[in-house]
Amino acid sequence: MILKGRKALVTGADGFIGSHLVEQLAGSGADVVALAQYNSFNHRGWLDEISCPQRATVVAGDVRDAHFCLELTQGVDVVFHLAALIAIPYSYRAPDSYVDTNIKGTLNICQGCLRNGVGRMVHVSTSEVYGTAQYVPIDEAHPLVPQSPYSATKVGADAIALSFHRAFGLPVVTARPFNTYGPRQSARAVIPTIISQIASGMKTVQLGELGPTRDFTYVTDTCRGMLGLAEHDGGLGEVFNIGSNREISIGELFRLIAELMHSDAQAIEDLQRLRPEASEVRRLRCNNEKLRAATGFQPSVSLRDGLRTTIQWFADEANLRKYRTDIYNV
Repeated sequence: MILKGRKALVTGADGFIGSHLVEQLAGSGADVVALAQYNSFNHRGWLDEISCPQRATVVAGDVRDAHFCLELTQGVDVVFHLAALIAIPYSYRAPDSYVDTNIKGTLNICQGCLRNGVGRMVHVSTSEVYGTAQYVPIDEAHPLVPQSPYSATKVGADAIALSFHRAFGLPVVTARPFNTYGPRQSARAVIPTIISQIASGMKTVQLGELGPTRDFTYVTDTCRGMLGLAEHDGGLGEVFNIGSNREISIGELFRLIAELMHSDAQAIEDLQRLRPEASEVRRLRCNNEKLRAATGFQPSVSLRDGLRTTIQWFADEANLRKYRTDIYNV
């Protein structure tokens, strides 16, 4: 599907990845509808910060409302479904809300897409569904081993989306990004946690476990992967990983960021940031060959370059003020 001139809906557009995806879609010539979660303050999240606000129509609402989703998907050519609760620590406290948003919300969007004949739905998953790697790099055949309520609800959401393809012929493709980072990422993620604490002058940076490894992809590359799947002629009913096929431990990541920020800060493990022992995902590394073969995708931003850009964004005092470095953000 060529995106230029198509009506593209992005759910979760007010979030970190969603706001960058809106920018890329607008740049591709798509007619973008951006869903921001309704609130009485008329706050549109990161959509208030995008470079092309005049090129996206912002709609406020909630994917948990089935009737709203039926209306939202009318006349839409392609849906990028990103709306989700994503903070793992909070999922231990409020798993019900994750079921409502991640599973039921996905069901509502699928029903809306099916009822309204949407041409393609790109459902966005997460590498957390794999759990600790049983082999590396992790391909799409790796077992799904949810180790948190969050990842369990994403397994459920993935199953709902794929079942709608198998049962009803809904044209769904699932994008499964590994750890995405970049400007605008929420404070609960590890890279903003490190950068914001160092940028605030802290000499002791509080983190969770330093040993686990992750596969980090810069946000513009993640979005390019999603756009590639929307434009790909095949892949319906299939899952595609988006990642770099490189891993780095959290401790090594901290040292790299400290080097780039010319900081002598030290990292310590903060007990309140540790996951329950059996819930910690120890290792993630992406096999992106399937996506590469289908769309030609290849990450274009190195970790070092992506971190430099992210650090520069946080160095802007107006951006740094949006982050509370004095509290643990779950």
